[in-house]
Amino acid sequence: MPQTGMALALEGERGRTELARRTSAAWSAADDVVLIRAAQAGDRQAFEELVHRYDREVLRLALNLLRRTEDAHDVYQEAFLKAYKNLHRFRFECSFYTWLYRIVTNVCLDHLRRRNSRPEDQAPETASPDDSSVSDFFDRQREVRTSADPERHLAGLEIGRKIAAALELLSPRERMVFEMKHYEGLKLRAIGEVLGTTEETVKNSLFRATRKLRAQLEGLR
Repeated sequence: MPQTGMALALEGERGRTELARRTSAAWSAADDVVLIRAAQAGDRQAFEELVHRYDREVLRLALNLLRRTEDAHDVYQEAFLKAYKNLHRFRFECSFYTWLYRIVTNVCLDHLRRRNSRPEDQAPETASPDDSSVSDFFDRQREVRTSADPERHLAGLEIGRKIAAALELLSPRERMVFEMKHYEGLKLRAIGEVLGTTEETVKNSLFRATRKLRAQLEGLR
């Protein structure tokens, strides 16, 4: 008995759904090179799989570098949009994540520069005492975090706010270098590669950032 038009349409829809499911499963098992080449050829689903693989890392990086949730989400969207528009330029000379990392850090730098140019945006979000890292002073704050004493906890919150305010006084590049070294745990050479500069330049930026932070936080114990 011949199928009706509705039956044929339903069968076709089921077929497309099953094909999409199989394609999605195939992409999830593919390595980055296969996905990138497919995305460069115009396959949107392949690029969506790349986004799915790295979205958490991108958002975490943006949050670590900017310390503001709203800014981090803006960077997340802008970075992936830039990645999509420029994917045809990717030449497999580094890993996809390294390439994406550079895009994210550059977008973060732009946001920091715009933030510094708008005085009304200078007030940082409240930082937790977990945001501590400048040498011996920041090491001592671990004692605050492990203490159950409410007064120590409140003191830690106040210290966190002062640290966040001090970070806002750094230049965008100084702050970026400092955050990448202490919050991302990157080596100086890796930071230089990401920022397109030398290890010596990164070292000098880190030295200036640390000196400024020490001056701002000198009275804290």
